[in-house]
Amino acid sequence: MKVLIGADKDGLHLKEVIKKHLEEQGYEVVDKTPETDLDFVDSTKRVAKDILAGEGDRGILIDKYGVGSFMVANKFKGMICAAVSDEHSAKMTRNHNNTKVISLGAGIVGEELAKNCVDAYLKSEYAGGRHQIRIDMLNRMC
Repeated sequence: MKVLIGADKDGLHLKEVIKKHLEEQGYEVVDKTPETDLDFVDSTKRVAKDILAGEGDRGILIDKYGVGSFMVANKFKGMICAAVSDEHSAKMTRNHNNTKVISLGAGIVGEELAKNCVDAYLKSEYAGGRHQIRIDMLNRMC
């Protein structure tokens, strides 16, 4: 699985922790934000555009609280992003909402919880079925 990751200046440290964690598990990780001075709008745009273009299977965004990246990502037609801060939400948002990207807040979750959230998200698959009705509704809104 190819995972695109990006962070603003407040998420740099956690991004590096998560990158290492994922690479150790054999994921192909593409860092879309190697710079150290990006705003969350710019870092999110890079990941969201490339996920929608099919350049990666899933995306992870990191800023201070996770909400800024969440808001920016969901401005893109066809994008479904969820801000997560616990393992169950990370798993279920993929399972029920076919989430393409999650956002994490470096000022909210610690390193271990962030790793657990990312693991739960990446190991979960979209269930489809009755959940597709909501996905279709969301996509018609754009």
